[in-house]
Amino acid sequence: MRRSLQADEKMLEHLQRETVLDFLNEVNPDNGLVADKTKPGWPASIGAVGLALTTYPVGVERGFMRREEAVERTLATLRFFSNSVQSTAKDATGYRGFYYHFLDRITGKRAWKCEISTIDSAMLLAGALAAALYFDGKCAAEVEIGNLAEVLYQ
Repeated sequence: MRRSLQADEKMLEHLQRETVLDFLNEVNPDNGLVADKTKPGWPASIGAVGLALTTYPVGVERGFMRREEAVERTLATLRFFSNSVQSTAKDATGYRGFYYHFLDRITGKRAWKCEISTIDSAMLLAGALAAALYFDGKCAAEVEIGNLAEVLYQ
């Protein structure tokens, strides 16, 4: 039996709300790093960070969070990655624009001697570019989002 359009919309709204709230719950608001899973002490995954960057516009559009809050979280994330250490050091965040799969949620340094992840780096950059497309206002904070996303992409 086919569900009604109204039931589908209600299910979609519930799924979107829960997804946004999960990301908001698992993020370190100081640097935007998102835990890979809800297990205590688990490191952040840069793929999860990229996904979080795409959920903030959904949260704004659906009324689950204020635009100012989404801008603040997006800026914290992009500033962190823009200022992160890119080197061959064991505790760097990444190397030559690619990032380690897992990062310590507090320090942002490489966790578990993990690998550079091209796929997760792409997810992070896709999230940054999606955020830049959405937060395209003229205020200084939204202009900075666009600039930081462009720098990270380049």
